[in-house]
This record gives sequence, C-alpha cells and structure tokens, in this order.
Amino acid sequence: MCLAFLLAGLPASAIGDGLPAPEGEVLLTVTGNISDTNAGSQAHFDRELLESLSPLTVCTRTPWHRETGCFRGPLMREVLAAVGAQGDSIVVQALNKFRAEIPVQELHDYDVILAMSRDGEPMPIRELGPLFVLYPFGDHPELHTEAVRFRSVWHVASIHVR
Repeated sequence: MCLAFLLAGLPASAIGDGLPAPEGEVLLTVTGNISDTNAGSQAHFDRELLESLSPLTVCTRTPWHRETGCFRGPLMREVLAAVGAQGDSIVVQALNKFRAEIPVQELHDYDVILAMSRDGEPMPIRELGPLFVLYPFGDHPELHTEAVRFRSVWHVASIHVR
C-alpha cells in the first residue's frame, strides 16, 4: 500500500507545509522519496523539531531493559508525514552504520515512536539514545519477535524512505 494513501488519514497539521530549518544540533536526517526538505534534498531534525511533532509517551518494558520505562517521542508515521514521505518501506540507520528495514504499514498498525527520552530524561548514547525506534511491546505480545527486535534500532542517525 502506498504511503500517500496511508497518510490521507492524518491530521493536516501533521503533513508538511514546509519544514523549518533546525536551530540546534541535528539528531536525525531523512532522505529518499520525500517532498518536504530543509537542507537541499534532505530533511534535518533537531530535538525541538522532533518535539513539535506531537510526541507520544509509551510506557513499556523492552527486551533491553529490566524494568518498565516511559519513553517519549514522535510517532514514526508523524515523522514520515512531516517530510512528505512516499514509499512502502524505510531503512533506519544507526550511528554505527547498523541498518534495518521497516515496512511503512507496520508504522500504521502500531504506535511506533522515535523515542527521545526515557522517564523524562533525554536518552544518552550509552542508554540507546539519542533516538530509538520503540515498538509498544507491552500492548502487543505479537511484537515479541526476532524480526521486530531487529527493527528496534537504537542510536538512530538517519531514515531513508524507499
């Protein structure tokens, strides 16, 4: 299914009217099949721009944490809407060049967030930050699979829309 069709159900405020330039440190770069950019053919996001995308809090226990934590960040589908993404999959790349492909449909089936904080504190690199693809594991037992754990990229640096 085409992302453009999936994005039709999002509020108009979520779909880019032009992306402002980041003023702080760039935490995320989005490339590929996108229409709204702010750095040549790329979209750059700092913490403030990501926080402007109506962040959601997901309290869950992950396969990498012993205790439940409350993670906060924008829905991945909101990030894609903000850049006018059109594609069926994304490739998320970590700071160490690890890559995972995620079907866009999955981002609509589940409230997957790009976590920026845990328990109210920004996530440092040593604790899976600064950005972490977080699935709502606690609400959906079917997400406890090797494939989903592989897609739960931490130290996220970029997203490429295919």
